[in-house]
Amino acid sequence: MPLLILLLVLAGLGLLGLSQRRQSQAGLPVGRVVYIDTRDLDRPERPLYDPRLGLVGRPDYLVRGKRAIVPVEVKAAKAPLEPWSSHVFQLAAYCLLVESSYKQRPPHGILRYADRAFAIDYTQGLENELLDLLAEMRRAAGRAQDRSHESPQRCQGCGYREICDQQLT
Repeated sequence: MPLLILLLVLAGLGLLGLSQRRQSQAGLPVGRVVYIDTRDLDRPERPLYDPRLGLVGRPDYLVRGKRAIVPVEVKAAKAPLEPWSSHVFQLAAYCLLVESSYKQRPPHGILRYADRAFAIDYTQGLENELLDLLAEMRRAAGRAQDRSHESPQRCQGCGYREICDQQLT
């Protein structure tokens, strides 16, 4: 009986070590994963929502650390030298949604690319830039927008293709 207990304890420790190694390899910070939104799951988590801004989003992961909940956004591509501004603003929006949903401001978020991760500080300056961008997007939503590219492939996959008067193909 003591041998069986010892084997179970060792197996448990081995599984714990394996899960921590996998979490680290995935670029997730140390902590308990409290939210997952990946295509591998049958039922995605409920989206986060900020009623004041009417903002909705689903980060790939939320990890509860010792002091905060940190959003993690995973990108399949290799990392650029610096994160794309669109990715930074997406992550900032998730930080804002975490604060709104959990009443706890994350100090940072993590952008995880295929080969590298970036910790992006969620500063008051970044939040202000995000709020300005959201206001600009709302103002532009009522106006017709010109096509911003010359790529037939992008046009073919566009969700507005049926109503667009600027199609390339």
